[in-house]
Amino acid sequence: MLKEDITILAIESSCDETAAAVVVNGREVLSNTISSQIDIHTLYGGVVPEIASRKHTERINQVVRQSLSEAGKSWDDIDAIAVTYGPGLVGALLVGVSYAKSLAWALNKPLIGVHHIEGHISANYIENKDLEPPFMCLVVSGGHSHLVKVVDYGEYEILGRTRDDAAGEAFDKVARAIGLGYPGGPKIDKVSCEGNPAAIDFPRAKIADNEYDFSFSGLKSAVLNYLNQCEMKKEEVVTADVAASFQQAVVDVLVGHSMDAIDRYGFDKFAIAGGVASNSHLRAAMEEACKKRNIKFYRPSPILCTDNAAMIGAAAYFEYVKGVRSGWDLNAVPNLKLGER
Repeated sequence: MLKEDITILAIESSCDETAAAVVVNGREVLSNTISSQIDIHTLYGGVVPEIASRKHTERINQVVRQSLSEAGKSWDDIDAIAVTYGPGLVGALLVGVSYAKSLAWALNKPLIGVHHIEGHISANYIENKDLEPPFMCLVVSGGHSHLVKVVDYGEYEILGRTRDDAAGEAFDKVARAIGLGYPGGPKIDKVSCEGNPAAIDFPRAKIADNEYDFSFSGLKSAVLNYLNQCEMKKEEVVTADVAASFQQAVVDVLVGHSMDAIDRYGFDKFAIAGGVASNSHLRAAMEEACKKRNIKFYRPSPILCTDNAAMIGAAAYFEYVKGVRSGWDLNAVPNLKLGER
């Protein structure tokens, strides 16, 4: 028989944030500690996997202990250890998985491996206590663009996914091309406020064999071609207009695919998740589109959209109550698909 309250210590290290959190019953966050490496990777224009892994190794112990302290909990209060085991950078994942396994073994606590994308989806449960499956969710981040039916806790049906560049990846590449640097998403979001989103007619890709799949490689190439043409013709590039027009093209595709799926499948609840879900223009456009259809719209606070351990603790709780446990053979799986274990 399960205890009334289940307290989970969660660890996230899939990319360049070393994070730990203490989460109760999948929805109450007692602490959410994040050690970011953005300043380091900005020097290189993107995440350097070798450096990311090394920094995780240096910081993970203090981050976990700080999270436990901020939650006011001791090791004895923890019922299970959760950790992201994929997808992500293999070296970065291995740091978190190895640490979590060692901790679970030393404390004689259950171990729960969590899918990173499932964590992003579960971030919506933290601030929206009323949200329960089924609902539709759009997951948009640096490496993933997924349109997902959330059938039940931990049960998903993928309607569409990225064919090439994910939305966040396109933001980073375009930001670099127009001189904004890394990380691209927040910088384009900010600069776009000063630009005209209709200044340049960039393409909106449609996939012939699956209308819900995403492709942003062609859009990225269109931006690069526009910049090259301006250079050849000695024409001035208005950075804010390029950023705003590019962002509008991304938002139009994300909103369009999502609302088409909502109309077809008849869901009355829609959520967004992932790093790109913190984009202010996307959030506003999704809210307006859902309002027109009388659909309840859910989105996590920006801090819960980017990589964090609270979302991993939320996802782990629903696995825990179903009896899911990971063995000591749990390993990092960099290309883990949603729904696989």
